[in-house]
Amino acid sequence: MATTDNQIVKEIDCVEEIVKMDPSFIPKRYILTEKDVFKDMELPLLSAEVPVIDMALLSEGQEEELKKLDEACMYWGFFLVINHGIDEGVLEDMKTAASVFFKLPLEEKMRYPFDPLAIEGYGRPYPVTEDQTVDWSDSLMFRLFPVRGRKLKLWPNKPAELKGAVEAYSVEIGNVSRKLLGSLSLIMGMESNDLPELHKEMQISMRDNKDNNINGLQIRHNGGWVPVQPVPKSLIVNVGDVLEIWSNGKYKSIEHRAMTNGTRARISYASFVTPQMEVEVEPLKQMFNDSQQKKLYKKVIYEDYIRQSLQSKLEGKAYIANYTS
Repeated sequence: MATTDNQIVKEIDCVEEIVKMDPSFIPKRYILTEKDVFKDMELPLLSAEVPVIDMALLSEGQEEELKKLDEACMYWGFFLVINHGIDEGVLEDMKTAASVFFKLPLEEKMRYPFDPLAIEGYGRPYPVTEDQTVDWSDSLMFRLFPVRGRKLKLWPNKPAELKGAVEAYSVEIGNVSRKLLGSLSLIMGMESNDLPELHKEMQISMRDNKDNNINGLQIRHNGGWVPVQPVPKSLIVNVGDVLEIWSNGKYKSIEHRAMTNGTRARISYASFVTPQMEVEVEPLKQMFNDSQQKKLYKKVIYEDYIRQSLQSKLEGKAYIANYTS
C-alpha cells in the first residue's frame, strides 16, 4: 500500500530524515503557497539600514550609541551587535557541534525528545494543527540559566563536544544580555541594573535550528520583509514581547522569518532572555501617563503568558494583542 504525505509526516516529523529518505520529496505541510510567501513585498534596499550597534561604545556610555539603540528598538525591533566580546571560536564551536548533532541517526536524536514543560530537548517546540504549514527546520532546545533548572537528561551526549560548547556559549551570551539590558535601563530612565533586576533570576534558553536558506533572516518592517545581511562576528537581537510590554509599546517586538531553498543548509542558534516565571509583567510607570500616554498592556504573570503562547497557533505577532488594555 502506498504511503501518503500525511503518513510520512506523522511517522517522521524531522526534516533531516525526510531529506535522507528522498531529497526530491517535500510533504505538503511544509509547502507555503505563493500567496503566503509573497503577500507582503520584500524590501532588499532597506537591508543596509538595519541598525548596527557597537557594544564597546555602549559599555563606555556613549550618548550617540545609546540613542542609536533607543531608535533601533523603537523603529526596527531588531538590530545587529558588533564588538560584543564573544570569542569567535566559541561561536564556531557551537555551530559545529550543533551541525554534527543534527546529522546523527534519528533514533539517537529521539533519545532526547522535546519536553514542553521543561522547554528542552529535540523536536518541534510549538504545537501545530493538522492543516497548518510548518517550518522546514529541526530544533534542539537547552535551558542555560539558571543552571539548577537544566534538565541534563535532555542534553545530548553526542557529539561529545556539544555540552562543552553550549556551556561556553551560555556564559558569554549571559554577559552580553546583562550589558544590553543595562544600557536599555539607562535609556528608559532607570539605573543600569534595574531591567536585569526586574527579571529577578534571569532565564536564558537556547534553540539550535537546522534549515535551508537563501538570504537567511528577514524581518517585518514598514509593511514588508527586509533581508538581514549578516555582518561577520555579529549577533542579531530581537526586542521581544516582554520588553514591548515593559516599555508600554515604545519598543516593538516584530515578526521575522527565514526563507528556504534546496541547495544550502544553515545552522542558527537563538537565545531567549526572559524573566523568572513568576514575574508580573506590565508597563513600567515611567513609560505612560494617563493624561497623555495610556497604559497599553494588562498585567500578566510571565509563566501564564509563555505557556499560553506555546499552546496557540503561530500567526505572526498576533498573540501579544491578547494583553492590550
